[in-house]
This record gives sequence, C-alpha cells and structure tokens, in this order.
Amino acid sequence: MAGSLRIAVIADTHDRLPPALLEAIRQAHEIWHLGDVCEQATLNVIQDLGPKVFVVRGNQDNQPDWPMSLKLERFGHRFHLVHIPPGHAPAGTEYLLHGHTHVPRDQKVEETRFLNPGPAGLANKGAPRSFAWLELAEGREPVFRLAAVR
Repeated sequence: MAGSLRIAVIADTHDRLPPALLEAIRQAHEIWHLGDVCEQATLNVIQDLGPKVFVVRGNQDNQPDWPMSLKLERFGHRFHLVHIPPGHAPAGTEYLLHGHTHVPRDQKVEETRFLNPGPAGLANKGAPRSFAWLELAEGREPVFRLAAVR
C-alpha cells in the first residue's frame, strides 16, 4: 500500500443513494460503510461502483454475515468501524468510526478520535446529508473532512 489512500466513509444510507453521493464516492480507493445500509441490494449498488467496500452491520440491517465491527489498519493507523458508538473505544484504537446518530462528529475521547460522517442517505436530527473523505498517506496523520450530499 504505497503512497496514499482516499477512503469514502458513509453511514446511514437507509436504502437512499442520491446520485451525487454515488458519483462522488466512485472516485475513492476504498469505501467504508458504517451501517444502516438496510437492504442487500443497496450494498450491491455501492459495491458495483468499483472500489473495495467494507461494511459493518447497523441496527436496521438484517444481514447476519455482515460483521458488527471491523478493525482495519492503514499506514500504521488503527481504525475500528462500528455502527453504534460505544462509551469507550476498544484498547489500542486510534480512530473509532461510527454512524447511528445521524450527526457528524470529530471528537477526541481519551486517546481515541471518534469520527462520524453524518447521514449519507437519511437526514435526521437537523443534520443535512453528508459523508466524509478519510485521506491517508505514509508518515502523515489522517485527514477526515466532511462533504455535503446534494
């Protein structure tokens, strides 16, 4: 994995895939979906975009083969993907990425940075639809930035 990675981080699509979202995330090296996809057909559309897709099961998902959480490492950084945010991150987690709240988040809790890209498909609780770009490069701190879904 030389150079850099641009990861599209999405959550809470709830079977809604705005065309602008699909066009934007098609440019990613990887797509991380943080749960509440809902139907397998919705995930199939995302997978058909081309980038490798990693998904965790949300409380609205009924696919038992989707994991409840994933641990990924990129360029030496440790990421924990889960739908519902825990009160405390698992030991050794640098970055905990979650959905569920439908509210974007970038907050340091103890030694872990909690990140939520907001709701990609179903706006709720006053937050507009959004996703995030996670930009990774060798020897650099990850950059997490929100992007609006129009």
